[in-house]
Amino acid sequence: PWIIESDIDKCFYLITDLGQRAYLDHLTDDTADQLYGDAMQALSVMHQAGHQYKDVIPAYDRDLLHTEMELFSDWYLGRHYQIELNAEQSLVLEASYDFLSATALEQPSVFVHRDYHSRNLMLVDSDNPGIIDFQDAVWGPISYDLVSLLRDCYINWPKQRVRAWVKQYYSLLSGSSLLEDVSETQFQRWFDLMGIQRHLKATGIFARLNYRDAKPGYLNDIPRTMNYVVDVVKRYPEFKPLQALLSEIL
Repeated sequence: PWIIESDIDKCFYLITDLGQRAYLDHLTDDTADQLYGDAMQALSVMHQAGHQYKDVIPAYDRDLLHTEMELFSDWYLGRHYQIELNAEQSLVLEASYDFLSATALEQPSVFVHRDYHSRNLMLVDSDNPGIIDFQDAVWGPISYDLVSLLRDCYINWPKQRVRAWVKQYYSLLSGSSLLEDVSETQFQRWFDLMGIQRHLKATGIFARLNYRDAKPGYLNDIPRTMNYVVDVVKRYPEFKPLQALLSEIL
């Protein structure tokens, strides 16, 4: 949205209205390629032009990545399932968090919207999509927003179609300095492992929205979100301990 007027001291903004047509309500088998193509094109612009905000938005650092994943431990396992992990289980979870944070931090850093998904992308008549809810932006891993978009907590797509879109985005950025000396295989790995981090976080947030904020509807989104986690950890041998832990306690 365009900012028409603002009062920074009072935290008021007058902005243009992007309408009511959220992507989620318009994504179908027939429209997905076009809509996601638009969204990835917009994302590439943010990733390539967002360097000007590097010094004015928070860093997506190890502490923040861990704090997010601990929402899974505290709210989903602890509050929702009333699970108390033993020492061995806690070590497995912490080791997984450490590994996921390290993988995220090895990626090129860019402007990260942090909630770039079908409820925050609006279908508009020109310069599609309209992008809202960007106030939590950070400077962090290049694959994060792409995961939010393509492994959306509110709608899912066949694996082969998601992989094709990831390849499409890689091709979009492969000529830029952002992915210099980064293979498509490496980028896919970053995408997959970033997804584990995001979906553990999202599962914890959905549980918190229910118990803290009295928004039970988000519990319906947990099975889809956790299915992403289970599917990916099965494909990477580094996560055999996490896979075993999830099978054991859930």
